[in-house]
Amino acid sequence: MNDIKVGIIGLGYVGLPLARLFATKFPTIGFDINETRIKELKSGVDSTLEVEEELLKSVLVNHPSELKGLYISHQLDDLKSCNYFIVTVPTPVDKNNRPDLTPLFKASETVGKVLKKGDIVIYESTVYPGATEEDCIPILEKVSGLKFNEDFFAGYSPERINPGDKEHTVEKILKVTSGSTPEVGKKVDELYKSVITAGTHLAPTIKVAEAAKVIENSQRDINIAFVNELAKIFNLMGINTHDVLEAAGTKWNFLPFKPGLVGGHCIGVDPYYLAQKAQEYGYHPEIILAGRRLNDSMGEYVASQVIKCMIKQGIKVNGAQILMLGVTFKENCPDVRNTKIVDVIHALEDYETQISTYDPWANPDEVIHEYGIKSVNQLNGATQKFDAIVLGVAHQEFRDLDFESLKKEKAIVFDVKGIIEGTVDGRL
Repeated sequence: MNDIKVGIIGLGYVGLPLARLFATKFPTIGFDINETRIKELKSGVDSTLEVEEELLKSVLVNHPSELKGLYISHQLDDLKSCNYFIVTVPTPVDKNNRPDLTPLFKASETVGKVLKKGDIVIYESTVYPGATEEDCIPILEKVSGLKFNEDFFAGYSPERINPGDKEHTVEKILKVTSGSTPEVGKKVDELYKSVITAGTHLAPTIKVAEAAKVIENSQRDINIAFVNELAKIFNLMGINTHDVLEAAGTKWNFLPFKPGLVGGHCIGVDPYYLAQKAQEYGYHPEIILAGRRLNDSMGEYVASQVIKCMIKQGIKVNGAQILMLGVTFKENCPDVRNTKIVDVIHALEDYETQISTYDPWANPDEVIHEYGIKSVNQLNGATQKFDAIVLGVAHQEFRDLDFESLKKEKAIVFDVKGIIEGTVDGRL
């Protein structure tokens, strides 16, 4: 494995931690088209907070010809010396929830321009079964002029990064691997096995590996949809859902899912990829899409429950001042991609309320650029008080917040995440 040089295409939440890891053993080129991102990474700063500054700086090198380490670049020529290319770009859905493979296609075009005989291209982006070989490989062939499985080869090893998780980091998560031929599968597996301490699982085909990834998050989505539906039922019955789940959880095989908003770039997206492919084969996936519909409706449901609590407390809704705590898609993480907090905010605004959004983790510029919502990293002293406080994200900072100092006389507190100790006026 002495002649391996790795090129990572895309340096976001997935690509950067992977590039940092490979750089501890191999010469690694980290490539991204975002020049601002390249500049910050070269200075040792990762705005996603996935790789600590000291750890990032420990692997950075100043020239692409170094025998080991990570060279950050947006120059295509720097990729020419690589013989393993790993694509880690996003795979979102469009406004109609249809898979958008544009970033994947553009990344394939980029790799195709520098592809040589004998090279191996590995995709990590979440896709439907068949996307690698049926959609991406033809682009590589067309741009490079090379023939698949003769001149170059492919692999698929789905990312399993959990943004914000400092315990289950990339090297500690078992990696599924695969290759376009049995021999290439072994090479891909050996590459990952050399840096992944948790080990690897070599799948028999690329399609199996693709399918394994897309069902991971689809399964979680369906389970969360189930407890979200339970929350709706138990709220009508006047039963505390969290108390029910705690009691049921005393059985050894009960699955510990909790109700909530399902956003982010994985669980809220991946089921649509599987559903799309199923429909192309003439099958309408009822359970998968039912789970998606229910989870996508939770933003409006939360807003309606907040309004009901306010009316019950005798608070005038029109013009009410509401504080939204959190705007990222999950706790203790700056990632705002596909956050469903935005659905809650828009639904509350439909009631003519005034929303203030506080999130110590989110970048205010990114939030306003992506969603047109103003957020702040710090509360404006203790002078402003609110008619309602909605805890939407379980950031650690919110656990110790002095809610009483933020409440008007009859104000309500609605705890979406169920983390506030003591009495609250509403929760899922």
